[in-house]
Amino acid sequence: MQLAIAPRRLRLREPLRTTHGDVADRQLLDVVVIGADGHAGAGEAAPLPSYDGVTLDDVRAALEDCRPVLRDADGLPPLQAIALCREAAVLPQAVAAIDLALWDREGRRTGLPVAELLGVRRGAAVAVNALIGAADRAGAAAEASAAVGAGFRCLKLKVGIGDDAGRLAAVRAAVGPEVALRIDANGAWATPEEALANLRALEPSAIELCEEPVHGVEALRAVQEGAGELAIAIDESAAAPGAVDSGATRAVCLKLSRCGGIAGLLEQAERARAAGSEVYLASTFDGPLGIAGALHAAAAIAPERPSGLATLDAFADLDPDPALSVAAGLMRVPTGPGLGVRA
Repeated sequence: MQLAIAPRRLRLREPLRTTHGDVADRQLLDVVVIGADGHAGAGEAAPLPSYDGVTLDDVRAALEDCRPVLRDADGLPPLQAIALCREAAVLPQAVAAIDLALWDREGRRTGLPVAELLGVRRGAAVAVNALIGAADRAGAAAEASAAVGAGFRCLKLKVGIGDDAGRLAAVRAAVGPEVALRIDANGAWATPEEALANLRALEPSAIELCEEPVHGVEALRAVQEGAGELAIAIDESAAAPGAVDSGATRAVCLKLSRCGGIAGLLEQAERARAAGSEVYLASTFDGPLGIAGALHAAAAIAPERPSGLATLDAFADLDPDPALSVAAGLMRVPTGPGLGVRA
């Protein structure tokens, strides 16, 4: 199989403020894998240096390491070819791109959606949350009201960026008591004690879940133990050896890019649940191919909580794909062959 690689840049409508810096655009690598039979599949690599410390150049080099492996992989089942690329590429962000392309190729070759290749009946839907990006009270309340008006029943806000309590209170007042509010701290707090103090300050807003209040498995375990009924989710720290298997928190947030694609998501979801954790998926502002791949994987995983995959509307220069639309807080899994979306 032949491998083609091309850069792609997607601009956000508004920069997103997080504790690890503002995100204004996404630099991706589009990949295409073409077999000797003429069938092709498309994928994307979506590293986010401020989040995972991996650059586009790192991923390009890892993808080049896969080129000779793919050259000899014609005729192999997708999972076997993905496993060989995992050994060669090392970086999960590169493996994810190859994984997506190989699943897409197999689906296009057979005429089936990837979800059906994974054993899921056609027509599945995935519950998703809306991301509220405004850093001020009025803006956040307005965004939240619009999201609930569009049918979302779960909203996510960044914290650790200033006026957290006031912003969350404004959102809660705007949407009422029935909408779930979750927060993402991106490891903003230095210690479990600091995290728990901040979480107590946010209790009046009735938070359902907090992602990565601190970094580190044992620190997260301590926060979960002190947080009562509030669910804590491992996010960035899930990349640490043994974190997914630790059972340290009630939930684990899995991302396609960091897990090495669809095959990696399925494997890590199984491991997290075996350790007693719930599972849901999220995006680091992936492009359409990454979101589509995550939806197919989510159909097979059946997350316990809404997933953070409704992020494509944040891009200013991306034509909407009807196969990736959001309605009433749900995203339907694409039903076309392969990933089922435009490359």
